[in-house]
Amino acid sequence: MLQNTSKGILAMLVAVAAFAVMDATMKQLAASYPPLEVSCLRGLASIPFFLLGVTFTRQWRGLLPVSWIAHLIRGGLAIFMLWSFIYAVRQLPLSSAYGIFLCAPLLITALSALVLREQVGWHRWLAIACGLLGVGIILNPDSKDMITFAGFAAFGSALCYAVAALMIQRLARTDSTLSIALSFIVIVAVGTGIGALPHWKPFQSAHWPWVLALGASGAVGQYLIIYAFRRAPASVIAPFEYTALLWGISLDWILWSTVPSARMLSGAGVVIASGLYLIYREHRVSCEVRRPLPDSGV
Repeated sequence: MLQNTSKGILAMLVAVAAFAVMDATMKQLAASYPPLEVSCLRGLASIPFFLLGVTFTRQWRGLLPVSWIAHLIRGGLAIFMLWSFIYAVRQLPLSSAYGIFLCAPLLITALSALVLREQVGWHRWLAIACGLLGVGIILNPDSKDMITFAGFAAFGSALCYAVAALMIQRLARTDSTLSIALSFIVIVAVGTGIGALPHWKPFQSAHWPWVLALGASGAVGQYLIIYAFRRAPASVIAPFEYTALLWGISLDWILWSTVPSARMLSGAGVVIASGLYLIYREHRVSCEVRRPLPDSGV
């Protein structure tokens, strides 16, 4: 159990890093193309990398979806998540939109306790609350911007993400990891592509390297996040999505020479401490479960 949980945590950490690279690439492309077109390119560019992996592993049968309805529901949630988040970013300061959306890991934990009946002790709740406090320190969202339709859109986006993430565990009972990942990006690519058609801009050949990076990072991230939810409970691995903030700081500094403020560094320290405490608690609980009962001498 501990080994599976550790693999799940590691897969989540690598997935978050891959998604951070993908987001940085999308930011570069968004300077030249509409947001929905960039989202469509994200899906289309990832498909060849998935098919390449299937070619090497020869797992073609694993691509066939079993729970078609669940795949379509998860894909629909993803499309609404993208649309609502784009709407929120257009209407709100980026920091306010992020401040609302980053409640998604807490929503995952709450839903895992209410819907999946996972055990979520008060230690874990306290660590997650501290992590959210660290996010608040970093972003410092303006409260007056939240009580708007755009604020509710950002929260709706976070809720859709949380529900879609939890659906992975249900789909994992019947479908392969490749099937879940590939159906997701295909549905997102088709859905956002239809929405982007009225304002579609011709693709520039100079942007091919960015598209390749977008496809590779998106494929790796999508595969590993599903693998992570297969290996560990959602309530355990969800908080590690906060490490995206650390990758954001690093990529901002490397690509755009943006130096983090003291508030950013202090908040990141709180997030890291919360994540390390979660790892410690999981290890301690697992050791207590495996510890043999004392010999009564009878």
